[in-house]
Amino acid sequence: MAFYLLIRIIGRTIRFEVEGWENFEAIERAGKLPIYAFWHDRIFASTYFFRNRGIAVITSQSKDGEYIARFIQRLGYGAIRGSSTRGGVGALIEMIKVMRRGTPTAFTVDGPKGPRYKAKSGAILLARKSENPIMPFIIECERFWTINSWDKLQIPRPFTRARLKIGGPIYIDPNETNETVGLLKLQTSLDDLVANGEQWRLNLK
Repeated sequence: MAFYLLIRIIGRTIRFEVEGWENFEAIERAGKLPIYAFWHDRIFASTYFFRNRGIAVITSQSKDGEYIARFIQRLGYGAIRGSSTRGGVGALIEMIKVMRRGTPTAFTVDGPKGPRYKAKSGAILLARKSENPIMPFIIECERFWTINSWDKLQIPRPFTRARLKIGGPIYIDPNETNETVGLLKLQTSLDDLVANGEQWRLNLK
């Protein structure tokens, strides 16, 4: 409940600007659904910005995961229980099913435990099986607090400026069984988005 309230209260004060929305629109024009892909440390601002879109996300099967599932559902998300270490295959199968029913999905691609800023293969596998594109993005906040956690979680400061930057959609060949190429594209895109966001923040000073 506390985290839900914090996201709602601080989120309302964030002054968002958007770059790359045409990449999202290109996915829609192609008749596809986005697989949102971003880094775990940006989850606070991202959860607020993309609320109430019915996006399905994986939450762990732990008691903490049950708490997270309840609060993200209050923000208009769907919750699929599982993780990369426990119940991961079942969760991926469920994500394929919900995409086939017309529901977009999202991954923190270095979650749930890192390594930080190291893309994992879940989004690649889903893109290959569902034939929907990955949509990498970051939200860069001008001012934020950093939590002492593995991901250095960013909590936006109230009334901060924030920049959503969406990268080009990444399509994965359904016949390609080697994950390396897709992972490299995703890693490179997110790395470039982070560098772009950090430069934007520096230019504000």
